[in-house]
Amino acid sequence: MSSDVEYSPLPAEGSGSGVHDFWLYVWMRRFSVIASHVIALGLTLLISLLSRPGTSLFSWHPVCMSFAYCLCLTEGVLLFSAEGSPFCFKSRQGKVRLHWFLQTLLLVASTTGATFIVASKNVSDLPHLASWHSLLGVGTLSSTLFQLAAGLCLLFPKCIRLPVSPQRLKLYHATCGLLVYLLATATVVSAMFSDWFSATVRGAAWWAFLLLPLFPAAVVMNQITNAYLPRKKISS
Repeated sequence: MSSDVEYSPLPAEGSGSGVHDFWLYVWMRRFSVIASHVIALGLTLLISLLSRPGTSLFSWHPVCMSFAYCLCLTEGVLLFSAEGSPFCFKSRQGKVRLHWFLQTLLLVASTTGATFIVASKNVSDLPHLASWHSLLGVGTLSSTLFQLAAGLCLLFPKCIRLPVSPQRLKLYHATCGLLVYLLATATVVSAMFSDWFSATVRGAAWWAFLLLPLFPAAVVMNQITNAYLPRKKISS
């Protein structure tokens, strides 16, 4: 079934403000995607080092959650980018399979991380859901499960029949995926205000950790909106 939705394309070379602006635009997008890969990996490694995994039950929570949402979720979206992705050589089907592999890792890691924080609070006799970070975390986990369920409908369209066209379902999946990513970013940022992180990181380094997750979020938002944002159809 044909769709009336047109998607925002990359500006055509030689049009608009000229070839120079076109290539500047392309290289800026490429740099931003590469920088997002570096930030996603760097944040995961730094948070894991700061957590000192194995020293307590709690120490595994930041490790698992940073791996799940800073790395797996980011890479699961950016692998579909045409600029600066190490998986740009793969076919669309190969990218979809890798996307599902990363989302499976995300589910395992996030569930494990949630289990560790629940166990840690039970051992320490601390209340659950007593901070904005914990509330945002529950919302992120819930929306992640919902998004994975929606992805199954795309993966097995013949087994799970819905009264929605595949094109519309892809649009909904991408839009909900963006909401999950922004919610996950808010959860990560809120973790910087926790007692543990505030006591571990101080000064300019704290501000750097606070701002770094926002850059990949902006890149992911730009990628999804450019690919799926409906525009008004131009009549000839």
